[in-house]
Amino acid sequence: MKALLPKIKFKNFDEKWNRKKLHSIAPLRGGFAFKSEKFQNTGIPVVRISNIKFDGTVGGEFEYYSKIIPDEKFVLRGRSILLAMSGATTGKIAMLDSEEEYYQNQRVGYFQNTGEVDYEFLSSVLQTKAFTNQLNAVLVAGAQPNISSKEIDSFGFYLPDSTEEQSAIGSLFRTLDDLLSNYKENLANYQSLKATMLSKMFPKAGQTVPEIRLDGFEGEWENKRADEIFKSVSEKNRALLPVLSASQIDGMVLRDEIGIDIKYDEATLNNYKLVKPGQFVIHLRSFQGGFALSKLEGITSPAYTIIDFIDKVNNLPDFWNSILTSRDFIKRLETVTYGIRDGKSISFKDFSSLKFVFPEFKEQQAIGSYFSNLDNLINSHQEKISQLETLKKKLLQDMFI
Repeated sequence: MKALLPKIKFKNFDEKWNRKKLHSIAPLRGGFAFKSEKFQNTGIPVVRISNIKFDGTVGGEFEYYSKIIPDEKFVLRGRSILLAMSGATTGKIAMLDSEEEYYQNQRVGYFQNTGEVDYEFLSSVLQTKAFTNQLNAVLVAGAQPNISSKEIDSFGFYLPDSTEEQSAIGSLFRTLDDLLSNYKENLANYQSLKATMLSKMFPKAGQTVPEIRLDGFEGEWENKRADEIFKSVSEKNRALLPVLSASQIDGMVLRDEIGIDIKYDEATLNNYKLVKPGQFVIHLRSFQGGFALSKLEGITSPAYTIIDFIDKVNNLPDFWNSILTSRDFIKRLETVTYGIRDGKSISFKDFSSLKFVFPEFKEQQAIGSYFSNLDNLINSHQEKISQLETLKKKLLQDMFI
């Protein structure tokens, strides 16, 4: 009989894979029922099921407990694979990685590092379908789903006899996880930086000078009403152009690329409005912003309003995109929107009454370039995260049985 082997293997490893139960390699240890009335603000942090997050991390707000002696039955040290055994995240696996001591609360399971299996390999196994399929088979449905340590310990998995092969596989997935963690951390930092700079590089309400300014620029910004900056345009009978849709993140995009099957009557395309690069589309969902910059030429729904600059020479679309998609502007929109069934409708007439402060063209270029570079960094990190997650998913499928 041919030995069971995964689709993808490291070279130089020919040992067979055998099925073993979890209780024989890393039995699940239950936690301790700490008394909530004895929780305090300092001491040893207690990991509760609420601290096991959907993204596989351990975090959030911790409760603390005084040191208990002995505490070997519920203390966590170093890398510890944890399992939520009830609550909203039931069945979720998380890795606690800390040199500090933590206490393990009840309904938090800990896979004990007995040395019978490479611990990093075990962490990877618990992310495969082999685990989730067995978990789903025993999960007790209801208002509060829960699982028992006895059920988890009965789960079986194939693993290589060679500890070196286990270690090589575990090391690969830890490297992937570390890369993902670093990219996600950097992404969060760039997104936070963008939000901070958007609030500081544009003047606050009633002011004409921003708190933070790029080098080489001074003086007050100009103050004008929207209808002194923008005009509404409506050009139709361009049915042969591609149909564009408004997206929350990417502005106007090709309708065929958004992944949603939106029905429209081709016979009515002559009524659709022409959109040119550098124009903005006011669409009907102000709770998502309501303004989408187009970098494409196409046509869009006649229900949308197209706006263009009155003075194209002295206004930069990317600069204005930062303003019209900012949180501060979206909040200002609330004063000029009126309700419709599926969101908010934004009238150009009402929008026209809003006032904006803005700098000369050269400073617009500098600010637009700054945020464009930030957006490129954010997009590149998002793309890398997506690629790494796809790679990890594929390897989890093909490197295990």
